[in-house]
Amino acid sequence: MKKILLVVCFITAVLNTYSQEKKTKIPYDEALAKKLEADEYGMKMYVLVILKTGSNTTESKTKTDSLFAGHMANMGKMIEMNKLVIAGPMGKNDKNYRGIFILNTKSIEEAKQLLESDPAVKAKVLDAELYNWYGSAALAEYLPFHDKVQKKAF
Repeated sequence: MKKILLVVCFITAVLNTYSQEKKTKIPYDEALAKKLEADEYGMKMYVLVILKTGSNTTESKTKTDSLFAGHMANMGKMIEMNKLVIAGPMGKNDKNYRGIFILNTKSIEEAKQLLESDPAVKAKVLDAELYNWYGSAALAEYLPFHDKVQKKAF
């Protein structure tokens, strides 16, 4: 009897787990997919930029502060152009990585052109490594919510 009860409990647990794994299918939104330039998987290509400490380490603090103010202003322009999807600094690391961008560009060449307008990159205070990156086409959809959770601007 105990064996039968254990088998019934096991089957019940398995069926319960299986039924919970079924997900409700969210209807496909063709208009949104086209707007976001999504492929059939809801994905698209971006350019991942890894910013690292550049070769110019001789600038004064005042000049460096000015270059980074320009860097932040340039990021704002790229957001307005719908080109900058993600940006953020990295914690201390042994590779001298300083931050990342995910750019909504068609090519690495287009991304390089955007970076040419960044004063910190132009002055070689920051260097950039660029890679093609495949991610969700809906990635930028979080941006309008950022303003709602940001208490203080940079």
